[in-house]
Amino acid sequence: MSRIGIDVGGTNTDAVLIADGRVVAAVKTATTEDVLSGVKNALGDLLRAAGEAPAARSIETVVIGTTHFTNAVVERRGLQKVAALRVGLPANAGLPPFIDWPRDLAEVVRGQVFMVAGGHEYDGRPLVPLDRTAIRDAARRIADSGITSIAVTSVFSPLRSENEAEAAQILAEETPGATITLSHELGRIGLLERENVALLNACLQALARKTTAAFVDALRQSGIDAPLYLTQNDGTIMHGSVAERYPVYCFASGPTNSMRGAAFLSGLADGIVVDVGGTTSDIGCLKGGFPREANAAVEIGGVRTLFRMPDLLSIGLGGGTEISADGRRIGPRSVGFRLTSKALAFGGDTLTATDIAVATGRIALGDRSRLAHLTSAFVAEATLRMGEMICDGVDRMKTDAADVPLLAVGGGSFLIPDRVAGASEVVRVEHHAVANAVGAAIAQVSGEVDQIFTGVTRADALDRAETEAARRAVEAGADPASLATIEVEDIPLSYLPGDARRVRVRMIGDIRPREAAAARGLPEAVS
Repeated sequence: MSRIGIDVGGTNTDAVLIADGRVVAAVKTATTEDVLSGVKNALGDLLRAAGEAPAARSIETVVIGTTHFTNAVVERRGLQKVAALRVGLPANAGLPPFIDWPRDLAEVVRGQVFMVAGGHEYDGRPLVPLDRTAIRDAARRIADSGITSIAVTSVFSPLRSENEAEAAQILAEETPGATITLSHELGRIGLLERENVALLNACLQALARKTTAAFVDALRQSGIDAPLYLTQNDGTIMHGSVAERYPVYCFASGPTNSMRGAAFLSGLADGIVVDVGGTTSDIGCLKGGFPREANAAVEIGGVRTLFRMPDLLSIGLGGGTEISADGRRIGPRSVGFRLTSKALAFGGDTLTATDIAVATGRIALGDRSRLAHLTSAFVAEATLRMGEMICDGVDRMKTDAADVPLLAVGGGSFLIPDRVAGASEVVRVEHHAVANAVGAAIAQVSGEVDQIFTGVTRADALDRAETEAARRAVEAGADPASLATIEVEDIPLSYLPGDARRVRVRMIGDIRPREAAAARGLPEAVS
Protein backbone atom coordinates (compact mmCIF):
# COMPACT_ATOMS: atom_id res chain seq x y z
CA MET A 1 0.00 0.00 0.00
CA SER A 2 1.27 3.47 -0.92
CA ARG A 3 0.80 6.27 1.58
CA ILE A 4 1.75 9.93 1.58
CA GLY A 5 2.75 11.69 4.78
CA ILE A 6 2.92 15.48 4.97
CA ASP A 7 4.00 17.70 7.85
CA VAL A 8 3.05 21.38 7.50
CA GLY A 9 5.42 23.38 9.69
CA GLY A 10 5.86 27.08 10.23
CA THR A 11 8.86 27.22 7.85
CA ASN A 12 8.84 24.08 5.72
CA THR A 13 6.29 21.60 4.44
CA ASP A 14 7.81 18.11 4.30
CA ALA A 15 6.32 15.26 2.29
CA VAL A 16 7.21 11.59 1.86
CA LEU A 17 5.85 8.70 -0.16
CA ILE A 18 6.04 5.29 1.48
CA ALA A 19 5.38 2.07 -0.42
CA ASP A 20 5.97 -1.50 0.75
CA GLY A 21 7.37 -0.27 4.06
CA ARG A 22 10.10 1.96 2.62
CA VAL A 23 10.53 5.63 1.76
CA VAL A 24 10.25 5.97 -2.04
CA ALA A 25 10.58 9.77 -2.23
CA ALA A 26 10.95 12.72 0.12
CA VAL A 27 10.85 16.49 -0.47
CA LYS A 28 10.98 19.77 1.44
CA THR A 29 9.10 22.85 0.25
CA ALA A 30 8.45 26.27 1.72
CA THR A 31 5.28 26.64 3.79
CA THR A 32 2.90 29.19 2.30
CA GLU A 33 0.56 31.56 4.08
CA ASP A 34 -2.46 29.82 2.59
CA VAL A 35 -2.65 26.12 3.37
CA LEU A 36 -3.79 25.05 -0.09
CA SER A 37 -0.86 26.17 -2.25
CA GLY A 38 1.84 24.94 0.14
CA VAL A 39 0.42 21.43 0.34
CA LYS A 40 -0.26 21.40 -3.39
CA ASN A 41 3.35 22.39 -4.11
CA ALA A 42 4.64 19.66 -1.80
CA LEU A 43 2.43 17.03 -3.44
CA GLY A 44 3.53 18.09 -6.93
CA ASP A 45 7.22 17.96 -6.02
CA LEU A 46 6.76 14.62 -4.29
CA LEU A 47 4.99 12.94 -7.22
CA ARG A 48 7.64 14.25 -9.62
CA ALA A 49 10.39 12.94 -7.34
CA ALA A 50 8.69 9.55 -7.15
CA GLY A 51 8.61 9.23 -10.94
CA GLU A 52 6.55 6.35 -12.23
CA ALA A 53 6.19 4.47 -8.97
CA PRO A 54 3.45 4.91 -8.06
CA ALA A 55 0.95 7.05 -9.96
CA ALA A 56 -1.20 9.54 -8.07
CA ARG A 57 -4.32 7.40 -8.51
CA SER A 58 -2.68 4.46 -6.71
CA ILE A 59 -2.19 6.39 -3.43
CA GLU A 60 -4.29 4.68 -0.78
CA THR A 61 -4.09 7.26 2.03
CA VAL A 62 -2.81 10.78 2.70
CA VAL A 63 -1.91 11.74 6.28
CA ILE A 64 -1.17 15.35 7.20
CA GLY A 65 0.30 16.78 10.37
CA THR A 66 -0.01 20.51 10.94
CA THR A 67 0.91 23.19 13.47
CA HIS A 68 -1.98 25.28 12.12
CA PHE A 69 -4.20 24.96 15.20
CA THR A 70 -1.44 25.52 17.76
CA ASN A 71 -0.21 28.55 15.82
CA ALA A 72 -3.74 29.93 15.67
CA VAL A 73 -3.97 29.94 19.48
CA VAL A 74 -0.46 31.29 19.97
CA GLU A 75 -0.93 34.03 17.37
CA ARG A 76 -4.58 34.77 18.30
CA ARG A 77 -5.84 34.45 14.72
CA GLY A 78 -8.58 32.50 12.96
CA LEU A 79 -10.42 31.82 16.21
CA GLN A 80 -14.20 31.76 16.72
CA LYS A 81 -16.26 33.43 19.43
CA VAL A 82 -17.47 30.80 21.90
CA ALA A 83 -20.44 30.65 24.23
CA ALA A 84 -19.47 28.95 27.50
CA LEU A 85 -22.09 27.03 29.47
CA ARG A 86 -21.02 25.72 32.87
CA VAL A 87 -23.24 23.41 34.90
CA GLY A 88 -22.27 23.61 38.58
CA LEU A 89 -23.99 26.33 40.57
CA PRO A 90 -24.09 27.06 43.44
CA ALA A 91 -20.49 25.82 43.55
CA ASN A 92 -17.54 27.52 41.76
CA ALA A 93 -19.40 30.77 41.07
CA GLY A 94 -16.30 32.78 41.99
CA LEU A 95 -14.20 31.36 39.12
CA PRO A 96 -16.19 31.85 35.90
CA PRO A 97 -15.10 30.56 32.49
CA PHE A 98 -12.06 32.34 30.96
CA ILE A 99 -10.95 33.50 34.44
CA ASP A 100 -7.35 32.33 33.96
CA TRP A 101 -6.95 33.12 30.24
CA PRO A 102 -4.52 35.75 28.95
CA ARG A 103 -6.52 38.93 28.46
CA ASP A 104 -5.76 39.31 24.75
CA LEU A 105 -6.82 35.74 23.96
CA ALA A 106 -9.98 35.98 26.08
CA GLU A 107 -11.00 39.14 24.21
CA VAL A 108 -10.83 37.20 20.94
CA VAL A 109 -12.62 34.02 22.06
CA ARG A 110 -15.01 34.94 24.86
CA GLY A 111 -18.58 35.32 23.69
CA GLN A 112 -21.41 34.78 26.13
CA VAL A 113 -20.91 33.06 29.50
CA PHE A 114 -23.65 31.21 31.38
CA MET A 115 -23.49 29.35 34.67
CA VAL A 116 -26.46 27.23 35.74
CA ALA A 117 -27.31 24.91 38.61
CA GLY A 118 -26.47 21.22 38.39
CA GLY A 119 -23.42 18.99 38.32
CA HIS A 120 -22.28 16.22 40.64
CA GLU A 121 -20.33 15.71 43.84
CA TYR A 122 -16.95 13.96 43.85
CA ASP A 123 -18.69 10.68 44.72
CA GLY A 124 -21.17 10.85 41.84
CA ARG A 125 -24.18 12.15 43.77
CA PRO A 126 -26.09 15.07 42.20
CA LEU A 127 -24.86 18.40 43.53
CA VAL A 128 -28.27 20.01 42.97
CA PRO A 129 -31.00 19.25 40.41
CA LEU A 130 -30.13 20.28 36.85
CA ASP A 131 -31.74 23.63 35.98
CA ARG A 132 -33.14 22.77 32.56
CA THR A 133 -35.12 26.02 32.34
CA ALA A 134 -31.95 28.09 32.76
CA ILE A 135 -30.17 26.00 30.11
CA ARG A 136 -33.00 26.52 27.62
CA ASP A 137 -33.02 30.26 28.34
CA ALA A 138 -29.24 30.37 27.80
CA ALA A 139 -29.62 28.42 24.56
CA ARG A 140 -32.15 30.93 23.22
CA ARG A 141 -29.92 33.86 24.12
CA ILE A 142 -27.00 32.14 22.36
CA ALA A 143 -29.15 31.64 19.27
CA ASP A 144 -30.15 35.32 19.31
CA SER A 145 -26.51 36.40 19.58
CA GLY A 146 -25.50 34.56 16.41
CA ILE A 147 -22.74 32.56 18.13
CA THR A 148 -22.49 29.10 16.57
CA SER A 149 -19.82 27.46 18.73
CA ILE A 150 -20.63 26.31 22.27
CA ALA A 151 -18.58 24.62 25.00
CA VAL A 152 -20.37 22.77 27.81
CA THR A 153 -18.70 21.88 31.10
CA SER A 154 -20.24 20.22 34.14
CA VAL A 155 -18.76 19.62 37.57
CA PHE A 156 -17.20 16.13 37.76
CA SER A 157 -18.49 15.21 34.28
CA PRO A 158 -15.69 12.62 33.74
CA LEU A 159 -17.42 10.76 36.57
CA ARG A 160 -21.03 11.44 35.55
CA SER A 161 -21.56 12.91 32.08
CA GLU A 162 -25.38 12.96 31.88
CA ASN A 163 -25.70 16.67 32.71
CA GLU A 164 -23.48 17.63 29.79
CA ALA A 165 -25.35 15.26 27.48
CA GLU A 166 -28.75 16.66 28.48
CA ALA A 167 -27.52 20.24 28.15
CA ALA A 168 -26.23 19.44 24.67
CA GLN A 169 -29.62 18.06 23.68
CA ILE A 170 -31.38 21.24 24.79
CA LEU A 171 -28.79 23.41 23.04
CA ALA A 172 -29.20 21.43 19.82
CA GLU A 173 -32.96 21.98 19.92
CA GLU A 174 -32.66 25.74 20.40
CA THR A 175 -29.51 26.46 18.33
CA PRO A 176 -29.75 24.30 15.20
CA GLY A 177 -26.53 24.25 13.23
CA ALA A 178 -24.31 25.16 16.19
CA THR A 179 -21.31 22.97 17.05
CA ILE A 180 -21.22 21.77 20.65
CA THR A 181 -18.12 20.60 22.52
CA LEU A 182 -18.57 18.54 25.69
CA SER A 183 -15.70 18.74 28.16
CA HIS A 184 -15.89 15.13 29.37
CA GLU A 185 -14.99 13.92 25.85
CA LEU A 186 -11.65 15.75 25.99
CA GLY A 187 -10.38 16.53 29.48
CA ARG A 188 -9.85 14.97 32.87
CA ILE A 189 -10.71 15.73 36.48
CA GLY A 190 -9.96 19.41 37.16
CA LEU A 191 -12.79 21.77 36.31
CA LEU A 192 -10.95 24.82 34.96
CA GLU A 193 -8.36 22.85 32.97
CA ARG A 194 -11.03 20.62 31.42
CA GLU A 195 -13.23 23.62 30.64
CA ASN A 196 -10.26 25.37 29.02
CA VAL A 197 -9.70 22.41 26.70
CA ALA A 198 -13.36 22.47 25.68
CA LEU A 199 -13.25 26.23 25.04
CA LEU A 200 -10.08 25.93 22.94
CA ASN A 201 -11.59 23.09 20.95
CA ALA A 202 -14.77 25.07 20.33
CA CYS A 203 -12.96 28.19 19.12
CA LEU A 204 -10.93 26.13 16.61
CA GLN A 205 -13.68 24.10 14.95
CA ALA A 206 -14.44 26.58 12.17
CA LEU A 207 -10.72 26.83 11.37
CA ALA A 208 -10.50 23.03 11.41
CA ARG A 209 -13.29 22.73 8.87
CA LYS A 210 -11.66 25.34 6.63
CA THR A 211 -8.24 23.70 6.97
CA THR A 212 -9.38 20.16 6.19
CA ALA A 213 -11.38 21.45 3.22
CA ALA A 214 -8.22 23.14 1.92
CA PHE A 215 -6.28 19.90 2.34
CA VAL A 216 -8.93 17.96 0.43
CA ASP A 217 -8.90 20.56 -2.36
CA ALA A 218 -5.12 20.25 -2.59
CA LEU A 219 -5.43 16.47 -2.95
CA ARG A 220 -8.08 16.74 -5.65
CA GLN A 221 -6.15 19.37 -7.62
CA SER A 222 -3.12 17.07 -7.46
CA GLY A 223 -5.12 14.21 -8.93
CA ILE A 224 -5.12 12.18 -5.71
CA ASP A 225 -8.34 10.39 -4.82
CA ALA A 226 -7.59 9.11 -1.32
CA PRO A 227 -9.01 9.50 2.19
CA LEU A 228 -7.55 12.26 4.34
CA TYR A 229 -6.33 11.71 7.89
CA LEU A 230 -4.74 14.17 10.33
CA THR A 231 -2.14 13.29 12.94
CA GLN A 232 -2.84 13.45 16.67
CA ASN A 233 -0.54 14.28 19.55
CA ASP A 234 -0.32 10.67 20.73
CA GLY A 235 1.45 9.42 17.59
CA THR A 236 -1.70 8.17 15.85
CA ILE A 237 -4.14 9.61 13.32
CA MET A 238 -7.83 10.38 12.97
CA HIS A 239 -10.10 10.75 9.97
CA GLY A 240 -10.39 14.31 8.70
CA SER A 241 -14.05 14.50 9.68
CA VAL A 242 -13.16 13.56 13.27
CA ALA A 243 -10.35 16.14 13.33
CA GLU A 244 -12.91 18.80 12.48
CA ARG A 245 -14.72 17.95 15.72
CA TYR A 246 -11.63 17.60 17.93
CA PRO A 247 -8.89 19.91 16.57
CA VAL A 248 -7.19 20.19 19.99
CA TYR A 249 -5.92 16.63 19.53
CA CYS A 250 -3.65 18.02 16.79
CA PHE A 251 -1.73 20.17 19.30
CA ALA A 252 1.98 19.14 19.44
CA SER A 253 1.48 16.59 16.68
CA GLY A 254 4.59 17.82 14.80
CA PRO A 255 7.17 16.72 17.40
CA THR A 256 5.13 13.56 17.97
CA ASN A 257 5.32 12.75 14.25
CA SER A 258 9.08 13.15 14.41
CA MET A 259 9.29 10.71 17.30
CA ARG A 260 7.19 8.12 15.52
CA GLY A 261 9.21 8.65 12.34
CA ALA A 262 12.45 8.22 14.27
CA ALA A 263 11.21 4.91 15.69
CA PHE A 264 10.23 3.67 12.22
CA LEU A 265 13.45 4.74 10.50
CA SER A 266 15.72 3.38 13.22
CA GLY A 267 13.81 0.24 14.16
CA LEU A 268 14.07 1.23 17.83
CA ALA A 269 11.00 1.33 20.06
CA ASP A 270 12.55 2.91 23.17
CA GLY A 271 14.92 5.82 23.63
CA ILE A 272 15.26 9.58 23.61
CA VAL A 273 14.42 11.52 20.43
CA VAL A 274 15.94 14.93 19.74
CA ASP A 275 14.30 16.74 16.82
CA VAL A 276 16.34 19.80 15.83
CA GLY A 277 14.60 22.34 13.64
CA GLY A 278 15.44 25.86 12.62
CA THR A 279 14.49 27.52 15.89
CA THR A 280 14.17 24.90 18.63
CA SER A 281 15.10 21.37 19.59
CA ASP A 282 12.22 19.21 20.80
CA ILE A 283 13.24 16.40 23.14
CA GLY A 284 10.91 13.53 23.96
CA CYS A 285 10.94 9.97 25.22
CA LEU A 286 9.87 6.95 23.16
CA LYS A 287 8.22 4.08 24.99
CA GLY A 288 7.08 1.12 22.97
CA GLY A 289 7.37 3.16 19.78
CA PHE A 290 5.05 5.93 21.04
CA PRO A 291 5.74 9.23 22.83
CA ARG A 292 5.60 9.27 26.60
CA GLU A 293 2.54 11.18 27.78
CA ALA A 294 2.71 14.22 30.04
CA ASN A 295 1.07 13.75 33.43
CA ALA A 296 1.08 17.41 34.46
CA ALA A 297 -0.92 20.37 33.23
CA VAL A 298 0.27 21.85 29.93
CA GLU A 299 -0.07 25.49 28.86
CA ILE A 300 -1.11 26.24 25.28
CA GLY A 301 -0.92 29.87 24.26
CA GLY A 302 -0.95 30.81 27.95
CA VAL A 303 -4.04 28.67 28.72
CA ARG A 304 -3.65 25.96 31.35
CA THR A 305 -5.03 22.60 30.20
CA LEU A 306 -5.04 19.02 31.42
CA PHE A 307 -5.65 16.48 28.68
CA ARG A 308 -3.69 14.07 26.53
CA MET A 309 -0.40 15.70 25.48
CA PRO A 310 3.10 14.32 24.80
CA ASP A 311 5.82 14.93 27.37
CA LEU A 312 8.15 17.30 25.51
CA LEU A 313 10.95 19.69 26.33
CA SER A 314 11.75 22.47 23.86
CA ILE A 315 15.04 24.33 24.08
CA GLY A 316 16.16 27.37 22.09
CA LEU A 317 18.69 25.64 19.87
CA GLY A 318 18.21 25.12 16.15
CA GLY A 319 19.98 25.56 12.85
CA GLY A 320 19.08 29.25 12.73
CA THR A 321 19.89 30.02 16.38
CA GLU A 322 21.78 33.30 16.69
CA ILE A 323 25.13 33.38 18.50
CA SER A 324 26.55 36.64 19.86
CA ALA A 325 29.82 37.95 18.44
CA ASP A 326 31.65 37.14 21.68
CA GLY A 327 30.13 33.64 21.83
CA ARG A 328 28.67 34.19 25.29
CA ARG A 329 25.04 34.03 24.20
CA ILE A 330 23.47 31.18 22.24
CA GLY A 331 19.82 31.81 21.34
CA PRO A 332 16.99 31.96 22.00
CA ARG A 333 16.55 34.21 18.95
CA SER A 334 16.73 32.57 15.54
CA VAL A 335 16.90 33.73 11.93
CA GLY A 336 14.47 30.88 11.11
CA PHE A 337 13.56 30.61 7.42
CA ARG A 338 15.97 33.47 6.62
CA LEU A 339 18.97 31.23 7.28
CA THR A 340 20.16 31.22 3.66
CA SER A 341 20.24 35.01 3.57
CA LYS A 342 21.27 35.90 7.14
CA ALA A 343 23.89 33.27 8.12
CA LEU A 344 27.56 34.16 7.61
CA ALA A 345 28.19 31.07 5.49
CA PHE A 346 25.65 32.37 2.99
CA GLY A 347 27.01 35.91 2.91
CA GLY A 348 24.78 37.29 5.65
CA ASP A 349 25.66 39.28 8.76
CA THR A 350 24.47 36.97 11.57
CA LEU A 351 26.50 34.26 13.27
CA THR A 352 24.31 31.17 13.65
CA ALA A 353 24.58 27.64 14.98
CA THR A 354 24.74 26.40 11.40
CA ASP A 355 27.84 28.57 10.81
CA ILE A 356 29.57 26.85 13.72
CA ALA A 357 28.69 23.43 12.30
CA VAL A 358 30.01 24.47 8.88
CA ALA A 359 33.23 25.76 10.47
CA THR A 360 33.80 22.41 12.18
CA GLY A 361 33.16 20.49 8.97
CA ARG A 362 30.12 18.67 10.36
CA ILE A 363 28.04 19.86 7.41
CA ALA A 364 28.83 21.39 4.00
CA LEU A 365 26.58 24.40 3.46
CA GLY A 366 27.26 27.79 1.93
CA ASP A 367 30.86 29.00 1.67
CA ARG A 368 33.13 27.83 4.49
CA SER A 369 35.76 30.43 3.57
CA ARG A 370 33.43 33.16 4.86
CA LEU A 371 34.03 31.74 8.36
CA ALA A 372 37.83 31.88 8.24
CA HIS A 373 37.90 34.72 10.79
CA LEU A 374 36.43 32.46 13.49
CA THR A 375 39.26 31.08 15.63
CA SER A 376 39.42 27.37 16.35
CA ALA A 377 39.11 28.07 20.07
CA PHE A 378 35.95 30.13 19.52
CA VAL A 379 34.39 27.43 17.33
CA ALA A 380 35.31 24.69 19.81
CA GLU A 381 33.83 26.61 22.73
CA ALA A 382 30.56 27.31 20.90
CA THR A 383 30.33 23.67 19.80
CA LEU A 384 30.90 22.52 23.39
CA ARG A 385 28.21 24.83 24.77
CA MET A 386 25.64 23.71 22.20
CA GLY A 387 26.45 20.10 23.04
CA GLU A 388 25.94 20.85 26.72
CA MET A 389 22.49 22.31 25.96
CA ILE A 390 21.52 19.03 24.29
CA CYS A 391 22.99 16.96 27.14
CA ASP A 392 21.15 18.99 29.77
CA GLY A 393 17.88 18.58 27.90
CA VAL A 394 18.33 14.83 27.57
CA ASP A 395 19.14 14.54 31.26
CA ARG A 396 15.97 16.43 32.18
CA MET A 397 13.80 14.08 30.09
CA LYS A 398 15.26 10.80 31.35
CA THR A 399 13.44 9.01 34.14
CA ASP A 400 16.32 6.78 35.29
CA ALA A 401 20.11 6.73 35.25
CA ALA A 402 20.51 3.97 32.65
CA ASP A 403 21.96 4.98 29.29
CA VAL A 404 19.46 4.85 26.41
CA PRO A 405 19.80 5.34 22.64
CA LEU A 406 19.44 8.89 21.35
CA LEU A 407 17.75 9.23 17.96
CA ALA A 408 18.84 12.38 16.12
CA VAL A 409 16.32 13.74 13.60
CA GLY A 410 15.37 17.03 12.03
CA GLY A 411 17.04 19.30 9.52
CA GLY A 412 19.37 20.68 12.21
CA SER A 413 20.37 17.34 13.74
CA PHE A 414 23.98 17.96 12.72
CA LEU A 415 24.15 20.10 15.87
CA ILE A 416 23.83 16.98 18.06
CA PRO A 417 27.28 15.72 19.14
CA ASP A 418 28.30 12.13 18.42
CA ARG A 419 28.63 11.51 22.14
CA VAL A 420 25.96 12.65 24.60
CA ALA A 421 26.13 12.01 28.34
CA GLY A 422 23.36 9.61 29.36
CA ALA A 423 23.00 8.20 25.83
CA SER A 424 24.31 4.74 24.99
CA GLU A 425 24.68 5.82 21.35
CA VAL A 426 23.63 8.57 18.99
CA VAL A 427 21.63 7.04 16.14
CA ARG A 428 21.49 8.94 12.85
CA VAL A 429 19.04 7.64 10.27
CA GLU A 430 18.39 8.08 6.59
CA HIS A 431 15.69 10.64 5.79
CA HIS A 432 16.19 12.18 9.24
CA ALA A 433 15.30 15.65 7.92
CA VAL A 434 11.76 14.51 7.06
CA ALA A 435 11.18 12.19 10.02
CA ASN A 436 8.06 14.20 10.87
CA ALA A 437 6.45 13.39 7.51
CA VAL A 438 7.54 9.75 7.82
CA GLY A 439 5.87 9.57 11.22
CA ALA A 440 2.66 10.87 9.69
CA ALA A 441 2.77 8.38 6.82
CA ILE A 442 3.22 5.27 8.98
CA ALA A 443 0.81 6.19 11.79
CA GLN A 444 -2.13 4.04 12.83
CA VAL A 445 -5.59 5.02 14.06
CA SER A 446 -6.34 5.08 17.77
CA GLY A 447 -9.19 5.33 20.23
CA GLU A 448 -8.70 6.31 23.87
CA VAL A 449 -10.82 6.40 27.00
CA ASP A 450 -9.81 8.07 30.27
CA GLN A 451 -12.75 7.81 32.65
CA ILE A 452 -13.74 7.28 36.28
CA PHE A 453 -16.07 4.36 37.02
CA THR A 454 -18.04 3.78 40.23
CA GLY A 455 -20.49 1.12 41.36
CA VAL A 456 -19.15 -1.57 39.02
CA THR A 457 -16.54 -4.28 39.38
CA ARG A 458 -13.02 -3.84 38.07
CA ALA A 459 -13.68 -6.32 35.26
CA ASP A 460 -16.83 -4.45 34.19
CA ALA A 461 -15.02 -1.11 34.27
CA LEU A 462 -12.19 -2.43 32.08
CA ASP A 463 -14.67 -4.04 29.69
CA ARG A 464 -16.70 -0.83 29.33
CA ALA A 465 -13.56 1.23 28.76
CA GLU A 466 -12.24 -1.16 26.11
CA THR A 467 -15.61 -1.20 24.33
CA GLU A 468 -15.71 2.62 24.23
CA ALA A 469 -12.07 2.88 23.14
CA ALA A 470 -12.78 0.46 20.29
CA ARG A 471 -15.85 2.49 19.25
CA ARG A 472 -13.81 5.69 19.17
CA ALA A 473 -11.05 4.03 17.15
CA VAL A 474 -13.51 2.79 14.53
CA GLU A 475 -15.13 6.24 14.42
CA ALA A 476 -11.69 7.76 13.83
CA GLY A 477 -11.13 5.48 10.83
CA ALA A 478 -9.71 2.19 12.15
CA ASP A 479 -10.39 -1.23 10.69
CA PRO A 480 -12.31 -3.11 13.43
CA ALA A 481 -10.58 -6.38 12.54
CA SER A 482 -7.13 -4.92 13.27
CA LEU A 483 -7.80 -3.37 16.68
CA ALA A 484 -5.35 -4.12 19.48
CA THR A 485 -5.10 -2.79 23.03
CA ILE A 486 -1.70 -1.22 23.62
CA GLU A 487 -2.18 0.47 26.96
CA VAL A 488 -4.34 -0.14 30.03
CA GLU A 489 -4.11 1.90 33.22
CA ASP A 490 -6.25 1.01 36.22
CA ILE A 491 -5.97 3.19 39.33
CA PRO A 492 -8.26 2.60 42.35
CA LEU A 493 -9.49 5.87 43.91
CA SER A 494 -9.63 5.34 47.65
CA TYR A 495 -11.25 8.73 48.39
CA LEU A 496 -14.33 7.88 46.33
CA PRO A 497 -17.00 5.37 47.44
CA GLY A 498 -18.42 2.56 45.34
CA ASP A 499 -15.20 0.78 44.32
CA ALA A 500 -14.24 3.83 42.23
CA ARG A 501 -11.33 3.62 39.82
CA ARG A 502 -9.83 5.63 37.00
CA VAL A 503 -9.43 3.52 33.87
CA ARG A 504 -7.44 4.57 30.85
CA VAL A 505 -7.44 2.37 27.74
CA ARG A 506 -5.83 3.03 24.37
CA MET A 507 -6.41 0.91 21.29
CA ILE A 508 -4.85 1.18 17.84
CA GLY A 509 -5.67 -0.29 14.47
CA ASP A 510 -4.80 -0.06 10.81
CA ILE A 511 -6.53 2.43 8.54
CA ARG A 512 -9.83 1.03 7.35
CA PRO A 513 -9.67 -0.11 3.70
CA ARG A 514 -11.87 1.79 1.29
CA GLU A 515 -14.08 -1.19 0.49
CA ALA A 516 -14.61 -1.91 4.21
CA ALA A 517 -15.54 1.71 4.85
CA ALA A 518 -18.10 1.64 2.06
CA ALA A 519 -19.61 -1.61 3.33
CA ARG A 520 -20.06 -0.14 6.82
CA GLY A 521 -21.45 3.13 5.48
CA LEU A 522 -18.49 5.08 6.92
CA PRO A 523 -16.78 8.07 5.32
CA GLU A 524 -13.73 7.59 3.12
CA ALA A 525 -12.73 11.23 2.85
CA VAL A 526 -13.75 14.65 4.01
CA SER A 527 -16.19 16.18 1.56
